[in-house]
Amino acid sequence: MTKLSKNLTLKEVTKSNTATRYGISNQPTAEHLENLKEVAENIFQKVREHFGTPIYVSSGYRSQRLNKKVKGSSTSDHCKGKALDLDADVFGGVTNAEIFHYIKDNLEFKQLILEYPDKEGNPKWCHVSYDPNNNKKQILVTLPGGGYENFYNSIYNK
Repeated sequence: MTKLSKNLTLKEVTKSNTATRYGISNQPTAEHLENLKEVAENIFQKVREHFGTPIYVSSGYRSQRLNKKVKGSSTSDHCKGKALDLDADVFGGVTNAEIFHYIKDNLEFKQLILEYPDKEGNPKWCHVSYDPNNNKKQILVTLPGGGYENFYNSIYNK
């Protein structure tokens, strides 16, 4: 079993019911594998250790073919092995909002998205990407009906 970090395996970030259903290969290249190790160590593992509870990865690496099938962005960092979707609702012990704010306030990242938040601001999951050469700390929120808005504008300027 290939470990990306102390508490995350390659199998966890490449599993996909869609890939299985349609016979799509979802195996990363060597470059993608190195990127997955970076995001696992610098994001996932730090979140896991901070909260001391398991964190579910609802989407990790996506081959181009799988990404197209799930209608992901053509420029998705998932296809580069640089992004994870984290979902605390599966195991409990922490909320997705707590994960979002911990990453926002404490970690380096390229992009962090509050995905489909409810009225209390708790997202259905958190998308986070990591790129040591481009950690620009872009923070977005998914809008009802699709699309994204700057997090600070959508939360604080309404």
